[in-house]
Amino acid sequence: QLQLVESGGGVVQPGGSLRLSCVASGFSLDSYVMGWFRQAPGKEREGVACISSPGYNTMHSDSVKGRFTISRDNAKNTLRLQMNSLNANDTAVYYCAAAMRLSVRAMCGSASGTYYGSFYWGKGTLVTVSA
Repeated sequence: QLQLVESGGGVVQPGGSLRLSCVASGFSLDSYVMGWFRQAPGKEREGVACISSPGYNTMHSDSVKGRFTISRDNAKNTLRLQMNSLNANDTAVYYCAAAMRLSVRAMCGSASGTYYGSFYWGKGTLVTVSA
């Protein structure tokens, strides 16, 4: 069985930081393009950041660029998302995802939703940004 388990979510004040982690089990993460996605209440799921394997290529959405950084540690089978300067618009459930045979641009780009059915998904971790 292939599983992705997110952790690190919680409540943080605006301007604060959180670090999310996603641990893969049942498969070797190094064969997969990985990504973070989020879904706020009443809104569509959107790509946040994606990273190739090895992690030379990354893509971050315009809304998080300069604030969030995606990284991976294949030796630890772990994907991470460092989130800084958080604001209320970052409040969402954050999901870890893994895909094969996909470029970073395809996984996280504007048309990435067409590929969601082929992704392995974690169950999500909630990030709440509130004063």
